[in-house]
Amino acid sequence: MTLRMAVPNKGRLNERALELLRKSGLEMDVNWGRRLYASVDNQDFEIMFVRAQDIPRFIHSGTVDVGITGLDLILEADLDVEWVLDLDFGHCRLSVAAPEALGYKSVEDIPEGSKVATSFPNLAWQFFASRDKNVEIVRISGAAEITPHIGVADVIVDLVSSGSTLRTNRMVEIDTIMRSQAVVVANPGSMDTKGKEILDLASSIESVLLAEKKKYLMADIMTETLPEIEKMFPGMAGPTVMNLAGRDDMVAIHVVIDKSEVYDAVNALKAMGAKGILTLPIDRLVP
Repeated sequence: MTLRMAVPNKGRLNERALELLRKSGLEMDVNWGRRLYASVDNQDFEIMFVRAQDIPRFIHSGTVDVGITGLDLILEADLDVEWVLDLDFGHCRLSVAAPEALGYKSVEDIPEGSKVATSFPNLAWQFFASRDKNVEIVRISGAAEITPHIGVADVIVDLVSSGSTLRTNRMVEIDTIMRSQAVVVANPGSMDTKGKEILDLASSIESVLLAEKKKYLMADIMTETLPEIEKMFPGMAGPTVMNLAGRDDMVAIHVVIDKSEVYDAVNALKAMGAKGILTLPIDRLVP
């Protein structure tokens, strides 16, 4: 059975999603960007390139089995899809923002009946309803931050990453509705019929995410320092130790460490007399 997957065709999620798939071992045919579909070499796998906001509906309808899109879009669509994996990229927040000149400090400062411009009408309505705030939702597509300055709305609900766009437009965040990131979601029916294939895909992507946070370290150390080395680098199951041909006083160690530990680890090994220290990237890491 062919596993069909939807990936954003452009925007903040596209490039990283494709990078993860390629690193997972899914080699797509060339010039994919000019097509709606791409096949994967030597796999019964098909990728569809569509708008990120359409992916929840494609998955819900069964047009595709699995997809990558933003959690914000999944919750806004409010359709029956099954969460599979958080991807730890595309981080942003859906926030309420108002013009600086209004001086609003919180949602409570927004007058009843105010107009709220957003491309997330469902999430915005749910949020204001939960605060017992009666507002008018103005559905838009495109740049929300300009709408208060041209009289279309009083405040906005929009995605925020660094906040620089809001500052440029003299807007200030006054509340956060939700935090979002890229996720893998699947059609519930596909999970019943193609669950193994979907979970294998998720596991492959997860192994790439884990590997990107690690480095493979190798070094030749004095045998007498081995106990100290084992305490220093517990690794996933402690360092792998191998004898060196013709040497009784030295052994080779191989260990997986966090990227953040590389600088200190190399310096510590040098101070202990280690030789041939080498660090390498890891493509995939399956615990």
